[in-house]
Amino acid sequence: MNDTIRLVGVRARGHHGVFDHERQDGQDFVVDVAVEVDAHAAAGPDDLEKTVHYGVLAEQVVAEIERDPVDLIETLAERIAAAVLTHDAALATEVTVHKPQAPITVPFTDVSITIRRERTRTTVAPDAA
Repeated sequence: MNDTIRLVGVRARGHHGVFDHERQDGQDFVVDVAVEVDAHAAAGPDDLEKTVHYGVLAEQVVAEIERDPVDLIETLAERIAAAVLTHDAALATEVTVHKPQAPITVPFTDVSITIRRERTRTTVAPDAA
């Protein structure tokens, strides 16, 4: 069983969307990230290097929101998940991207996408002897 580090409500301004006004004016995006780790590996030796530094992770999430625009929040979620999985201690992640100011013509509170991604494991082929 894995342990979970959560960042909730990381907010930054991005210029994502399919409409010209979204690209030009931008809007706030809110991201929640859950990262599966083995907390025991870090807690035993009390070693920050054996876990995911949540301060660094929060800065990475903001950087992904603020960088070059994409059309879909699905694409933004994939970019954030890929950034999470660059951390050695990250085993899997769940990323939710909220777009509370989405251009929807009826009253709504939020629109979001949630994805789950796992670190790909490479298997070594047995020696052909």
